Amino acid sequence: MNLHRVDLVSLSLFHLVARTGSISQAAGLAALAVGAASKRITDLEAAFGVPLLERHSRGVRLTPAGEALHGHVLRLLADVDQMGADLSDHAKGLIGVVRLWANTSAVTQFLPQDLARLNAQQPGLRIELNEADSRDVVLAVLDGRADLGIFADRTPPLGLQTVTYRADRLVLVVPAGHPLARRRKLAFVDAVDFDFVSLTQSTSLAQRLALESGQLGKPLRIRIQVRSFDAMCQMVAAGLGIAVLPAAAAQPLARALGLRTLQIEDDWVERTLLLAARDFSALPRSARSVVDHLRAAGA
Repeated sequence: MNLHRVDLVSLSLFHLVARTGSISQAAGLAALAVGAASKRITDLEAAFGVPLLERHSRGVRLTPAGEALHGHVLRLLADVDQMGADLSDHAKGLIGVVRLWANTSAVTQFLPQDLARLNAQQPGLRIELNEADSRDVVLAVLDGRADLGIFADRTPPLGLQTVTYRADRLVLVVPAGHPLARRRKLAFVDAVDFDFVSLTQSTSLAQRLALESGQLGKPLRIRIQVRSFDAMCQMVAAGLGIAVLPAAAAQPLARALGLRTLQIEDDWVERTLLLAARDFSALPRSARSVVDHLRAAGA
């Protein structure tokens, strides 16, 4: 195998051949003569020492070796595109790009203000924020799709390094006319016999509620599952159930929709949001600056 004979132009051409099923069509898309394109494909086959295409009267199709190569080519071309985007950012004055994944609680309550202040202090730093369930945040950091992650404290970190980012407190949200609406605070056991609106079961909040209600011997009566705090409050306002939400997220929604927020007296409603990386000491300078800023904001 002679990889010195492999170049990006030929690999890009091979991708076009795989996509179109035709060397001539691929040549046209790559602005190459058909003969030159055909020679590049032949040179690729010689470099790898295996046939990559099956040629027939209606065009070509990939051999098993060609299928394997095409998977690698797709990843390689995506990396090249990302490299170009990153260098273009630097050319425009950006000092780095940090991929941050965070759960809904962090995105809804804290990150808008924290990232806005960071942007004002370091306008050359770009944050690519992705909202996901806590478990998916952990997996994204583990497999390298994210540089940093923020997730709830009961989520297994699977070997990630973590530091405290923020603390929040869960409250009960009920409609104004609900039997519990006249109360200011209550124990969770006083609420579990009512219908609930919940986030999907994959979220750390839904899993926490399921665990706590299970320990009471009273599984939650979940009537509706939605994917956002706003949707939860809309359903509560419509009289379809009550809900447990982080206080900072619930209060503005409750005011807007005429809902009541009640304190829950159980200890488990105090939560910690964790900031995680595979190895904080190995982070590039741009990511370390994000960690420093978020830790200071939490403090």
